[in-house]
Amino acid sequence: MSEHVFGPATGIGSLPGGDAREAAKTVTGTFEEFPYLAELPARGPGADMIGRTAGLLVEVYARVEPSGWRIGDRPGMDTRRARSWLGEDLDALEEFAHGYEGPLKVQAVGPWTLAAALELKNGEAALSDAGACRDLAGSLAEGLVRHLDDVRRRVPGATPVLQLDEPSLTAVLRGQIKSASGYRTHRAADRQVVEATLRSVMEAAGVPVVVHSCAPDVPFALLRRAGVAGVSFDFGLLTERDEDSIGEAVEGGTKLFAGVVPSTDAALSDPASNVSGVRTLWRRLGLNPGLLADSVVVTPSCGLAGASPAYARKALAHCVTAARSLADNPE
Repeated sequence: MSEHVFGPATGIGSLPGGDAREAAKTVTGTFEEFPYLAELPARGPGADMIGRTAGLLVEVYARVEPSGWRIGDRPGMDTRRARSWLGEDLDALEEFAHGYEGPLKVQAVGPWTLAAALELKNGEAALSDAGACRDLAGSLAEGLVRHLDDVRRRVPGATPVLQLDEPSLTAVLRGQIKSASGYRTHRAADRQVVEATLRSVMEAAGVPVVVHSCAPDVPFALLRRAGVAGVSFDFGLLTERDEDSIGEAVEGGTKLFAGVVPSTDAALSDPASNVSGVRTLWRRLGLNPGLLADSVVVTPSCGLAGASPAYARKALAHCVTAARSLADNPE
């Protein structure tokens, strides 16, 4: 099994609303064994997934254009806003995680989703230029090192875990990212280059890395080769063709961050039923039931930004109860 120790349940990243202290209080109060740095995209550009990560980049700056985030020459208002909101979130986490010891998750957009989303000066995605992709990955790696150092300074007892959000990874590998005109798509990225780039960013970070995607067809095998400690995914999107990869991941010690609790308002059933599919898959793959609780971290299916505040709180608590059910009744 993996040497990395994670808690039994955690969240994905985003929450509704814009109150950093309330978000930090909710997260640390719910996930006593595996809290995370909450993201609040409702605050606007710079608090969104891409803008927040753009604010972490070193010597690469981005600004908001009508078409999205575009790389610019110098830090402007949008970069300053992104950094300010991140600082606010870290201040709140530092306050509510005071004295905490254990795994603590922070999230950032991974190099390939970032390359698919950030525009170059000509309006095309950075993905269209191999050199730009390399530069972006290097800048991201350096920024993540600084960010993780800041987290360690603020919560000295924490063991940081990095989640790289890669919802566009499958589309990048399949050549499905549209050009600026919308009439064509960018060429599929070379799988070896994708793997090597992910590996280089993860090695630079120097902490356990979980790659998250709530898109279909997560490339489990590629991520395992790149050296991830865990893969976070929407359990409801798994197909039969994913099962062999799942089995190999578990046997190789890769943690499964199984998104089993709906991420938008829904009637929440008995927590045990949320993880019944995980148990069923385990039996079908012939995996050792004794490994189940150690191999699976229970999460919502995706971020909770689109949920109501009341539902988001319930969903997070539901993950904790479902994980307890999984540990108490693995078979």
